[in-house]
Formats: sequence, structure tokens, C-alpha cells
Amino acid sequence: MAEYTRKEVLDEARHLASMLSNIEEINRFKEVEAKINNNKKVQKNISSIKTLQKQAVNLQAYEKKAALEKVESQIDRLQDEIDAIPVVQEFKEIQIVVNDILQLVTGTIAREVTNNIIEATGGDLLEGKTGTKIPTNDA
Repeated sequence: MAEYTRKEVLDEARHLASMLSNIEEINRFKEVEAKINNNKKVQKNISSIKTLQKQAVNLQAYEKKAALEKVESQIDRLQDEIDAIPVVQEFKEIQIVVNDILQLVTGTIAREVTNNIIEATGGDLLEGKTGTKIPTNDA
């Protein structure tokens, strides 16, 4: 079995990241994100939400519960407006797809590393146990 340096592995990880950056789903994510960034209504509402969130933090610190509830209600209303915009819905959907792809890649790498360790030590893949045994002093 070949041995690799940490640098070689990181170089391959960067190569894999570059490949992932250019798959159909990631390209679609970039396109939809650009649409959101150029959507004036979305950006206006996001800006308003950020301002209201700062107010909410201050109101919470000064224990102004009635005013805090009013501000939180405004935040919820603005968030609902944003969520109702089709491009935002599309963004959320593609974001889930991209996250699923990244989780799949991460899980695959972790599983393959584990399996390679088990196999290299003469372990049992079905049991998920390596073949290494730590000697005990029970003799």
C-alpha cells in the first residue's frame, strides 16, 4: 500500500474541492445566490432584519418585553416576506442539495478511511473492528 505525505493528501483534498466547485449543483447554487444578492427586495428586507435584530438585543438587555415582542414580530413578518420570494425558496432548496452532497463526500471519506484501517490491520469490516489487539498483562 502506498504511503502519502500530509501535503499530498491536502493537495488532493484541494483538487477534490475544485472538482466539487464545478459540479452542476454547485454552479446552480452560485447562480441562485447571485440572483438573491441582486434582488433589491431581498437585500432591503435583510438589511431591515439586521437592524431590527440589533434593536431586539438592546431591548432584551433592558428587559423591555413588550417592545421586544413587537420587534420580533416585525422580524418574523420580514422573514416571511423573504421566504415567499421564489428565488429564495429555490436558494434554500439548492442549499439543501449542496449540503447533502458535502455530507455524502465527507461521510464517504470517513467510511473509506475507517474501512482501509480495518482491512490493513486484518480486522472485520462487518463487525467494524480492527485486527489490532492491545496486549494485556493478565497473564
